[in-house]
Amino acid sequence: MTSGWDGVPSPYVELSREAWLGLRENTPLPLTPGELDALRGLKDPIDITEVEEVYLPLSRLLNLFFLSDGGLRDTVSGFLGEPVQPTPFIIGVAGSVAVGKSTTSRLLRTLLARWPEHPSVELVTTDSFLHPNAVLAERGIMDRKGFPESYDRRALVRFVSSIKAGAEEASIPIYSHLEYDIVPGARQTVRRPDILIVEGLNVLQAPPAGSLGVSDFFDFSIYVDARVEDIRQWYVERLFALRRTAFTDPRSYFHKYAQLDEDEAAAFAQRVWRDINEINLVSNILPTRARATLVLHKGRDHSVERIRLRRI
Repeated sequence: MTSGWDGVPSPYVELSREAWLGLRENTPLPLTPGELDALRGLKDPIDITEVEEVYLPLSRLLNLFFLSDGGLRDTVSGFLGEPVQPTPFIIGVAGSVAVGKSTTSRLLRTLLARWPEHPSVELVTTDSFLHPNAVLAERGIMDRKGFPESYDRRALVRFVSSIKAGAEEASIPIYSHLEYDIVPGARQTVRRPDILIVEGLNVLQAPPAGSLGVSDFFDFSIYVDARVEDIRQWYVERLFALRRTAFTDPRSYFHKYAQLDEDEAAAFAQRVWRDINEINLVSNILPTRARATLVLHKGRDHSVERIRLRRI
């Protein structure tokens, strides 16, 4: 386990799904198939077997990291000769559009909240820090929504740093996927959780020289990975599913696309993927994979095939 999948020495331990399953030990399954249905993203075929074989070992590992964080805090407290108050353990989850990182994040929030050591687990997405559409339009970057420049990076860093510093509460904007925009006046309040999960496309991106990035405050980070060709297919399939569901709502920003025929919808999906999402993935998201603590690599059927865990 001292080399990568290609035989080159690596700072990661490479594990097959079978080997990873063996690390579950006695971690119980605190989730029913019905609860999983509520957590599953559109067109994400994750099943209870995947939860048992992939996410329960991960839940156990994260619990161990959480407990070791307390030990480190005690060490600092002993060195200073004064108490150091606990602050939230922060997990970052990154990956492409349509790769399943939102399902991973919701699932981890549920599993981790059922450990007695950390019952309070919050989840925020970086969509809340997208500039409003009016600002993006004014700057001429509406077609670069999801690219690093479309986010209020300073506000995101301020929020995560305040949570990590132990703020009693902090509030952030709310983003509507239906309306494809920040909801005016709406806020999500986060009140000093035991664990905070921060999910987003670019959360592992290195900050500009001389400044802090959101990943500087992470205690653990996960990158959800797959072949670009597979993600493209999943994106197209998801857009077709949205065309039959969410896009039919007159309030939807994409309501006009519900009326497209099959060929027009396919052409639209391929164009958006090629001209926007794939460029963002290859240029901005994929290069951050090497910064993750753990990489979940998915196969063509959307199931996790292998796991890469940083050991140094």
